[in-house]
Order: sequence, then structure tokens, then C-alpha cells
Amino acid sequence: MKKWTALLFLCIIWILQGCNDEHFTSINQHQSFVASVNILEPSIDFFDSKGERIATWEFDKAYTGATLIPYDRIVLYGHELNEVDIYELSTGKLIQSIETGTGTTNAYYDEEENVLFITNSKKNTVASFNEHGKKLGEIRLKDYPMSMDSHQGKLYVVNYKSPVLSVVDIKSMALIDEWPIDKSSTGLLVVEETDTLWVGGHGAGSHPNQKVKVLDLQTGQLVQEIQASHMPVGFTKNGEVVYITNHGSNELYACDVNGNVLWSKEVGANPFSVAAFKDMIIVAGFDDNQIYFLEEDGKVLHKNPTKSGPFQLLVREV
Repeated sequence: MKKWTALLFLCIIWILQGCNDEHFTSINQHQSFVASVNILEPSIDFFDSKGERIATWEFDKAYTGATLIPYDRIVLYGHELNEVDIYELSTGKLIQSIETGTGTTNAYYDEEENVLFITNSKKNTVASFNEHGKKLGEIRLKDYPMSMDSHQGKLYVVNYKSPVLSVVDIKSMALIDEWPIDKSSTGLLVVEETDTLWVGGHGAGSHPNQKVKVLDLQTGQLVQEIQASHMPVGFTKNGEVVYITNHGSNELYACDVNGNVLWSKEVGANPFSVAAFKDMIIVAGFDDNQIYFLEEDGKVLHKNPTKSGPFQLLVREV
């Protein structure tokens, strides 16, 4: 009987150890990639600059977004999950979980300050963490904080369900200012060349937004409106060109840093995200489960299938 008990105990230990050792395909630390974060089939597809698939991570958890921490970690979150998980890319292993409670809407990493920010729609807060996951501070904002960007020690946060953009001091996590914006704004980009902040949005009800609002980065004053297409929500910048995805019209717009439209092109089905990667522009088609590799002039080089619902793009260039 004692032998059977001992054997059972060893089996349990072996099973638990096997669970702890569970990991995803490793991503070489020297490997550049663009990653598609898919939310209908929770997963991440990793591709190299030639569009070759490096790996696919498939999850049991309902992750809805991610961000990268240089140079070997990825932060995964889900609005209905109680924790934010951090994986090491080179091993594919979960190395840390941060208890947040449900309601996480976004995660953003400031590389200058080495600070991770997590917004929460249930508490209407943004919390800051150091690169080791230690909580540094937290501040309550307006309704449904979500889109974030930062510049020179300031964090800019769009409150999706409030007509307010919050400006937060990164070190003290104190509120510096609040700027008026449209309700249902989403998508944010700092453009250093013109000292401006570009804000996108969905629009409300039967009136879809068709403009990108350009704010003075110091005062929050509206300095320009860029006529885009339906629902400009995704931004990326490559050199002195800003690319904007319009998910209501399936269009990609290219503008110079002064807001002049250079060209536009229909690409992808219901695209939410755009990214710059190795002198290419990548667009994620949410409804057609494809990511598109484009030249800087908009010519499509190739497209690659992903798991269902590519919602966000992450880029690591080594």
C-alpha cells in the first residue's frame, strides 16, 4: 500500500512539473519579427521580414492584446482576465503574472522610462509597473481609459467613453492636464517633428468619424483636422510618413508629418492595426484573417494567412 501511495505521489509531482514546464515555440533573441495578435482564436502568429512564418502560439486564455518589453518579453492581457501574463520569447515560457482584476483595456511600454502601463475600464485607472512587474503607482482617470502614447516623461491616455484625453506625469503618476477630445476617440500617435499628437476615433452612433484630430503636444489645442475616411483608428510612422488605417472603409492612408495626404489604398477587410517593419508597412485584415506586406508606396508585396481575428500588430527589429 505504501508503495502505491509513493508511486501516486510521484505521478502527481511529475504531472505538476510537466505543467510548469509547458511552453510555446521559442523565438530567437536575434530574430526580427512582426507578430499578429489574433483575438477570435486567441493566438499570436510570428513572421519574419520575408513573410515566412516563424511560429504560432495558441492560447487557452482569451487574450485581447499585447505589448513587447525589450528585448525578450511579451505582455499579454485580456479584458475578462484577472491577470496580465508576461512570457519570455526566447524560451516560450510564462515567467510572471501580475494580478490586475478584470477590465484591462491596454498595455503600453515606455522604452525611455522603462515603465509598463496598464489601463483598466472597470476601475478607470492607469497603473505603472517597472520592468520586473513591481507596481509603481496608479491614478484614476475618466471613463474607459484605453489608447496610450508617451513623450518626454508624459503619458497621454484617451478615455474612450469620455470626451477627455488625460496627460499624466510618468514619474509621479500625477494628473498634469485634461484636454477635450471627441467621445469614442481611439488611436494615438506622437509626431515629434511637428510637436503634435494625432488622435483617431470611431465616431458615435450613425455618424462615423472621418477625421484625425491633430493637437498641440504642449497645450492640447486643436491645430489641424486631417480628412481621412471612415473610422481612422490605427497609426504608425515610418520616417516622415504617417500611416492610418480606416477600419470602417478598409482603407490605408499615407500622410506627411504636416498632415498632407500622399495617397490612399483599399487594403484588408476591416483593418484595425498598421505597423512599420523593415521598410515595409504591415496591415492586419481582421475579417479576412490576413496580414498584408506593403511597400512604402502602397504596393502589396504579399499577404499571409493568420489565425482568426488579427487585431493588433507587434514589431521587433533586432
